[in-house]
Amino acid sequence: MENKIKELLKNNAVSLFGKEIDDKLIQFQKTRKDVEGDLTLVVFPFVKILGMSPEQAGEKIGEFIVNEVDELEKFNVVKGFLNFVISDKHWVDYLIKIDKDDTFGYAEENSKPLLMVEYSSPNTNKPLHLGHLRNNFLGYSVSEILKANGHHVIKTQIINDRGIHICKSMLAWERFSPINEKGERETPENTGMKGDKLVGKYYVEFDKQLNKEAEEVIAQWKKGKFDGFSEEIKEEYLKLQQSKEGKDDKAIKAIQSKIKELAKNNTSLLRDAKEMLVKWEARDPEVYLLWQTMNGWVYDGFEVTYKEMGVDFDKLYYESDTFILGKELVQEGLQKGLFFQKEDGSVWVDLTDEGLDEKLLLRSDGTAVYMTQDLGTAVSRYRDYPELNGIIYTVGNEQDYHFKVLFLILKKLGFDWADNCYHLSYGMVDLPTGKMKSREGTVVDADDLIAEIVSKAKEMTQERGHIEDMSDEQKLKLYKMIGLGGLKYFLLKVDPKKRMMFNPEESIELNGNTGPFIQYAHARIQSLLEKAEDFDKTKQSEKLLPEEKEIVKQLAEFPEVLREAAQNYSPALIANYLYELVKMYNHFYQSVSILKEEDIEKKNLRLTLSENVGKVIRLGMRLLGIDVPQKM
Repeated sequence: MENKIKELLKNNAVSLFGKEIDDKLIQFQKTRKDVEGDLTLVVFPFVKILGMSPEQAGEKIGEFIVNEVDELEKFNVVKGFLNFVISDKHWVDYLIKIDKDDTFGYAEENSKPLLMVEYSSPNTNKPLHLGHLRNNFLGYSVSEILKANGHHVIKTQIINDRGIHICKSMLAWERFSPINEKGERETPENTGMKGDKLVGKYYVEFDKQLNKEAEEVIAQWKKGKFDGFSEEIKEEYLKLQQSKEGKDDKAIKAIQSKIKELAKNNTSLLRDAKEMLVKWEARDPEVYLLWQTMNGWVYDGFEVTYKEMGVDFDKLYYESDTFILGKELVQEGLQKGLFFQKEDGSVWVDLTDEGLDEKLLLRSDGTAVYMTQDLGTAVSRYRDYPELNGIIYTVGNEQDYHFKVLFLILKKLGFDWADNCYHLSYGMVDLPTGKMKSREGTVVDADDLIAEIVSKAKEMTQERGHIEDMSDEQKLKLYKMIGLGGLKYFLLKVDPKKRMMFNPEESIELNGNTGPFIQYAHARIQSLLEKAEDFDKTKQSEKLLPEEKEIVKQLAEFPEVLREAAQNYSPALIANYLYELVKMYNHFYQSVSILKEEDIEKKNLRLTLSENVGKVIRLGMRLLGIDVPQKM
């Protein structure tokens, strides 16, 4: 309708305004709720041209448009706003159009350029956690939204399978894993522990042993014993100790923390981990075999978690592959004078002219850093997919600086496609204190959280009843659908940029802006349609109640919401649209008779309306990665 009115005004501009007009003058907005109307044209841009007051200009333009457009019944002018009332027949015809389109709002498949969305990208030294849940659900949903908008999408992840943190787990397992009566160290097979959790256990153990050794080192230093330590370390320690004089408790605590870091960096355990990394990069057979074995355990564990989450990937990249290309790119940049080398042999890039600082690209021992592998990964992707039109990196906002630097370095290296790389920066997830069990008091395990939410969904569903005729298998499927639906919806309904508080109890409530609230509306509609059996869509009323009209108008907005969600990489826009749609439908369902309506044409219209609300709920929730039940 907006386009129709716009063309009408442009084509008749000379007779109506006395001259041609610019497209920018024609501005529409949502009609205020306290005003009668379905569409509002802003009159102010035409006031000067017509030489009239806003009210007079509105009356003149309104009369002209209503006379020319059959679907418009009447208009009213409120100050500088021209409000049009669109006929019921137009909305009923639009409902029929929606009804005929099984994928209403979706664009033609693969009609837009290829995009790549990166998400998850875990380290292979610990299990996935709560932060990974928001990351995975966000990346998966953005991928599906872009696909629904016509883009060909490659879902990918870079698996951070190398580096000092991986060596820490490996070394700890080698040093501290108990040996059973068969002479075996702990494995997923002989412990029954999920592989990623077992490796994570030894990452924690490394830290525990590192702290223990650091305390022993500090105790030695306190006694004035510096055997085996360089003169520089001794001087640094004494300098830090002296700096405590005259300081308050807070400052002393900060200095003690620096001393502990100095001690950690000079432990034999950390030195051995660093040596292991150098051996790994040199492909030492023994170290490499251990790395392959332990990473294999982790991949098996991740696969189980991803299946529970309901996310997937089209292409996997491994840091252990891409860091090699990254190192080659750094050497090329060094030869071209884009980077520089310090006396210790480390390679850096100077970004001070761009308002940033110097960034390390290769350590003094020649080993790679995250930036090295990210350079290699980006170039690998464009080599694998020459037609790629952009990469969306789904990574937390603590990495904002990293991606700013990454894109700048790629540009320096001459890759103009870096302009099409985008960091989808999202806020961290917090938990109410004591609500859920956390690992080591800091990280909430993803598997544990999913199991806890599904368990709560089971309790809630059993309390409500209405599932007596379901088999045990059907019940289990429903519990998972409600639990995961609640979890995903809760993490996606908040604008990605915002930090959020996740409340497990609230996520599965049947009332309010929750996944189960929307799932229940879908189940209710399916039950209604089942009771109605067949109905004749060719014989429908052309008159609408206000409640019915509002629902059709809300359905009509779905394609635009879908476009905005893609432009903003924001599943929250779809989640909150669905919430508003369900609230409208629930009001309609409670206040208007459907199955008991005696007028067959009105009844048919209401059933068609209900069916299409259910369809849009399904289409929208699918983009959030959420299934909806037929019965609940």
